Order: sequence, then C-alpha cells, then structure tokens
Amino acid sequence: MTNNTLVCHPDKLCTATESLSAGFGWLPEGHLKLCYELTGDLTQLRIPAPQSPDETDGLWEYTCFEAFIAVEGEAGYHEFNFSPSGQWAAYAFSDYRVRSIRTTWQPPFISLANTNKHLLLEAVISAADLPQNIAGKPFQLGLTAVIEATDGSRSYWALRHPVTRPDFHHRAGFILSIKQQLRNVHEIT
Repeated sequence: MTNNTLVCHPDKLCTATESLSAGFGWLPEGHLKLCYELTGDLTQLRIPAPQSPDETDGLWEYTCFEAFIAVEGEAGYHEFNFSPSGQWAAYAFSDYRVRSIRTTWQPPFISLANTNKHLLLEAVISAADLPQNIAGKPFQLGLTAVIEATDGSRSYWALRHPVTRPDFHHRAGFILSIKQQLRNVHEIT
C-alpha cells in the first residue's frame, strides 16, 4: 500500500491532529482499498459513533474520509465518503460539481480501529463502482478528509489544496495517477 501525507488547509488548522495520511492499493478483481490513518488527541475530535452501515448524505459535515476518482483526460469523476460511524456515500459527477444520476452503488467495506491517539479507517471500493475506464487509462485520485473538533470547527485535509479555499472537487487536487491492476485471486499469497 502506498501512503501519502495529507496536509491541512492553512485557513482551517486543527491543533488536535498531529498527522493524517492516506494510502491505496489494488485488491483482487480490481477493487480499490483505501487506508486513512489519523494520529493526535482524538479526545479533542468528534468521531462519529458506530451506526448501521447505510448510505447517508451529508457525511462531509462531520469527521469523514473521502476519495475522488477520475479517469485521466475525462471530465467526470466519482466521490466516495467514509465515516468512522460505518456510514458511507457515493456520488457521480459529469464535470466539476455537476452531479449525474447513478442510482445503485455497492456498499463499500469499511473497518475502523481507534484509541485515544490513533484512528485507522480502511475502505474497499468495488471495481464496479470506479468510473468507467474502457481504454484502461490511469485513474487520477484525490484523497481528502474533513476533521471536526469538539468545538464544532472543521479542518480540511488533502494531498494538495490547489485554490485559496478548501475545494476537494478541484481537479488539480487529484494528484495521484494510478493504474488499475487486475489479478487472479489465486495469485495472491
């Protein structure tokens, strides 16, 4: 798994967070595994309590980990939100912030481990839920997070903040280029 440091947007600092990293790796049959690791004083952060793992809108208003995935050279992209509660959301866009209709998503597998100083969230996105990529081009990936403090303030974390205000949809923030790897299940050890 490749790990990358997320940086806090300078206008929305969070002193309770020491570090935040995000990683990715391919699983058999082309599923994408994401891993978010947060270190800091978690008692100063609002971490949503476990709930039924349902699709839920508005998760970005609380502590939430996100992934934006596009096919290189194409305007459309998908957004995935993963809450420490186990809830999730997925959205399709035809262009910058232009929602397109997609009625079915496979629930991602989300697991969580945490202590007072460390939170680890892992999520697996089904290959069927990645943007359609018939030509086999590289995917462009933006890994992000919203962290809510106990005082209700939010900090915004990303691989890169390309504009002066937090904007995870901005394509200049999709800085990882990854090639999907399809493997036979029997090749995995």
